[in-house]
Amino acid sequence: MVMLRFVLAISILSSLLLTTSAQTCTQQTLTTNKVFTTCLDLPYLTSYLHWSYDQATGKLDIAFRHTGITSIDKWVAWAINPNNDLNSAMPGAQALVAILQSSGAPKAYTSSISDYGTNLVEGNISYPITGLTSTYQNNELTIYATLTLPSGTTSLVHLWQDGPVSGSTPQSHAMGNSNTQAKETLDLVSGASQGGGSSGNAVRRRRNTHGVLNAVSWGLLLPLGAIIARYMKVFQFADPAWFYLHVTCQTSAYIVGVAGWGTGLKLGSDSVGVKYDTHRTLGIIIFCFGTLQVFALLLRPNKDHKIRIYWNIYHYLIGYSTIIISIINIFKGFEALEVSVQDRYNGWKHAYIGIIASLGGIALILEAYTWVIVLRRRRSERKTAHGVNGTNGVNGYGSRTQQV
Repeated sequence: MVMLRFVLAISILSSLLLTTSAQTCTQQTLTTNKVFTTCLDLPYLTSYLHWSYDQATGKLDIAFRHTGITSIDKWVAWAINPNNDLNSAMPGAQALVAILQSSGAPKAYTSSISDYGTNLVEGNISYPITGLTSTYQNNELTIYATLTLPSGTTSLVHLWQDGPVSGSTPQSHAMGNSNTQAKETLDLVSGASQGGGSSGNAVRRRRNTHGVLNAVSWGLLLPLGAIIARYMKVFQFADPAWFYLHVTCQTSAYIVGVAGWGTGLKLGSDSVGVKYDTHRTLGIIIFCFGTLQVFALLLRPNKDHKIRIYWNIYHYLIGYSTIIISIINIFKGFEALEVSVQDRYNGWKHAYIGIIASLGGIALILEAYTWVIVLRRRRSERKTAHGVNGTNGVNGYGSRTQQV
């Protein structure tokens, strides 16, 4: 019953993790307490866009928020490309820039980007703008502004970036996947996005799918199956149910884990500029060990076979090694994420730590409890054997008593 409740809890938590990964902008409270009609979780660089748009006047009131800014050597920017060219969004873009000054106070200004080698020089942009300010709080840098767009505008190409600062001069941003894909076509009226944003949402979905599949399979079902095999078989009433539960758990873990492994390979090949070397290598090792365990199940000798002891040693070593490497690799997966998205997945990491800690606690309790049962059983068996030897005449002493 305890195990069943735990499995149900894991399933519910997995569903919650998938659900809570979307639309976090709706839960945000802006520093100035301004209220906007629409918001969007941008697919890259842990950024969010809030806006209100009056199509009749062309007034676009925006708040661009970038999280994870922990030092003063960073700049962030949000820009509109007047040419509506998604493929070449940066040249000609009209940008709103914010830099953290040495005093810790943010500075906001406008910059017209002429080419890819820009240093975001302060200057006028082609859109009338008012109310340009920026705030910095809780490692979040937010730009506020009101722009006046051409009459009849319903959609635009926008882009956003972050990068390092040298002295007080912004430097070129990184060229990883998160930076090069941070652009999309935005429908100001409906709030829908496409282009770069669609690609980013697809990558995010694959990342979420990969993480959940592997955490549930290798990281949860596999150790749960090992706990069932080690502790349930101590109870006579659980035989042979424990074996079928163990096989079901491990087989399910392998099937789901292979699916997660496949999405990881695809995700790694699509993530240009992001290094997954250690995470990828450990994932391949886990897949190989899991496959060996499947073959071990198919080739399992009978209990009384002379090589069964060697099979047991092999099964235990590969099984526990797979569990240990899997848990390590799940944390390697969190570390392998770009710094810009690690904050977004901290909740997932903490949830997994909590579940693994709970599994470890359950294992310790069951370890102590089963040892108590085993020791009592052995003591009872010794008493029974002593009674048989001492009173029933099996070893001859009983027969002498009967003669007397």
